Amino acid sequence: MQLDQEPVMSDAAGSPTAVSPTAVSPTAQRKDDHLRLAMEQHNAASRRDYDEVRFVHHALAGGGGVPANLASPAFGWSTPFYVNGMTGGSDQAEAINRNLGIVARETGIPIACGSMGIVLREPETARSFRVLREANPDGFVMANTNANASAADAKHLVEVLEANALQIHINAGQETAMPEGDRDFSAWEANIAAIVDALEVPVIVKEVGQGLSRGTVAQLRDLGVAGVDVAGRGGTDFGAIESARGLGARSYLAGWGQSAVSALVEASPLPGVGALTGGVALLASGGVRHPLDVVRALALGADAVGVAGQFLYVLTSQGPDALVELVQGWLEEVAHLMALLGVHDVAGLRHTDLLLTGAVREHAELRGVDVTGYARRSPFSQV
Repeated sequence: MQLDQEPVMSDAAGSPTAVSPTAVSPTAQRKDDHLRLAMEQHNAASRRDYDEVRFVHHALAGGGGVPANLASPAFGWSTPFYVNGMTGGSDQAEAINRNLGIVARETGIPIACGSMGIVLREPETARSFRVLREANPDGFVMANTNANASAADAKHLVEVLEANALQIHINAGQETAMPEGDRDFSAWEANIAAIVDALEVPVIVKEVGQGLSRGTVAQLRDLGVAGVDVAGRGGTDFGAIESARGLGARSYLAGWGQSAVSALVEASPLPGVGALTGGVALLASGGVRHPLDVVRALALGADAVGVAGQFLYVLTSQGPDALVELVQGWLEEVAHLMALLGVHDVAGLRHTDLLLTGAVREHAELRGVDVTGYARRSPFSQV
């Protein structure tokens, strides 16, 4: 999810409600709109493509004698999931980012900010992003920009945040649905290549909810990026959000794209993709609801999993202490699920048996992926 909006407050019942707009520019107002509409979409109980991924249970496979190693193969991260980019650019967003920075510091998880493009136009907004680093001085922090940025602009944004990496978000579906959005995406590939060449920190390219196809991941791999986040359909739907902002215009773009699950099934077999084999880090986000979704994504080939909407909901409705508790609980539950499956690290999850059903299986088969191989990966399936 690429929110870039203002935070929300809780009403008397504990439900999140949008704060009163304090926008001083059209960009800041758009951020307010995005957050309000994203929170209206939030429904952790809704069915996702993750529900079409089931582990085959082997009753004697269980482990647990050795503590699970939760380290991600990506970028030296000590945890298998991270906080994906959400917000920045206003006084309210500054408070949200400060709290997210505290959560990252207390739990050790990597964190990204929302799009920093506003900093280039309104330099005074830099403080709303900078608080992520101030609250989390030793953590892994990712800056964020769009693919229209020049190499010089990207370098400046990394310096503003003292970032360990840069996310570049590509969002043609959202821009097409947005009334004031871009209509020319022809420079994106060259811009990404220039940024990769200019920066000394890793560059990660991510979608914002429409997914990255196998061919797109291959293109990005060949451009020399350090990581790709397939960021698929299932979480915040920016086609629906931009349609709502446009009073129903282009509502047919709601649900555009492919899920993170289908994107992983397509991309994970690609040569040169996957940090475990020394390739481009393969990250996944979009609609992650709970630790089982994290483990499913890791088993499908993700090196780490990004979470945004669920964490933002808890932060804005219950506060930073509750989010720290939730993140710590997720880390514990991921370890317990690994023990249930009889594996000790992320690499071991690639050898568990997965049943891909429904829309995920249909997508895979239409795209030429043999799903039966996923169902017969463990030693228990070799008898």
